[in-house]
Amino acid sequence: MTEERDVTLAIDAMGGDAGPQAVVDGVAHAVKGGLKTRFIFFGDKAELEPLIAAHSHIADAEIRHAENVVSMTDKPMHVLRRGHDTSMWAAVSALDGGEAQAVVSCGNTGALMAVARKQLGMIEGVERPAITALWPTPRGRTVVLDVGANVEATGDQLVQFAIMGEAFFRALTKAPKPTVGLLNVGAEDLKGHDLIRTAARVLREADPDMAFKGFVEGNDISKGTVDVVVTDGFTGNVALKTAEGAARLLGQWMKETLTGTWNAKLGALLMAPGLRKLKARIDPSSNNGGVFLGVNGIVVKSHGGADARGVESAVKMAASLAKRPFGDEVASTVKTVMDRRQRIAETAADDDTIKAAAV
Repeated sequence: MTEERDVTLAIDAMGGDAGPQAVVDGVAHAVKGGLKTRFIFFGDKAELEPLIAAHSHIADAEIRHAENVVSMTDKPMHVLRRGHDTSMWAAVSALDGGEAQAVVSCGNTGALMAVARKQLGMIEGVERPAITALWPTPRGRTVVLDVGANVEATGDQLVQFAIMGEAFFRALTKAPKPTVGLLNVGAEDLKGHDLIRTAARVLREADPDMAFKGFVEGNDISKGTVDVVVTDGFTGNVALKTAEGAARLLGQWMKETLTGTWNAKLGALLMAPGLRKLKARIDPSSNNGGVFLGVNGIVVKSHGGADARGVESAVKMAASLAKRPFGDEVASTVKTVMDRRQRIAETAADDDTIKAAAV
């Protein structure tokens, strides 16, 4: 469990909308850029062999044939029952068997979550998994979770998401004490429903080691007000898709503005280096890769429609996390916080009993 350990990534090469070409190209770009990682590709061997052979950087990567593919329309239960011969199932099996330290897949999100839970199990003390998203901010990146695994979440689950998100951010960035906030309709303590106020109280009382900053609002995500923003999957997914749509709309408007006239085109030519940098910063592909926190293993879900650049981003994230596993830290912290919460609740109940007896 050191940063120097060898890392092998299991790649589900068949599940994305763009097919295996984008997946193979993305892996090749990551290796060409300096990533030193072994790869096992899972999918149609006849289709993968020429794609991989075209890249000298990964020509020696291992290919394991998988007869079938999980489609984007397959139901998770169908995959659990009849999908054992798919590239997705085989890739997760490699992680479960210790042959790989992380999995990357562009495939069906619900099916991947179900397969990961079935084969890998959950971290002790964690009730539900959560999916992360990386948000570009002026300070760097903010982690938002959950962005789609759970339509609803209880107060205890939000607390667990906060603990997992903090550990994830620390593993990804080496930040010693990430700041954490709960997404709410206002920053004031009285705002929001009882569930989220209860979660905030638990984090303040039962996890004094966390740099919990209280409630944050939607505009705080892009500001980078905190390192980790915690919410339920319904709200998080709406926020994520809204931000992605806004980024693409801004890119489209910029293109139209900078190509509308000859003067604009000349100006764009002079500003080309800066514009390329700006494009890279607002392109959702630059931060592609959602991690399934809570399962016993590192599973990275690349966007289904990711191009090679997006796959490259997801692969780099998986390799980085594989060098710094954090599941034990999550399990230990969840147990500590929940035990503290129980003791606080028992103490409060005893105090109420004493007060009632005195009356």
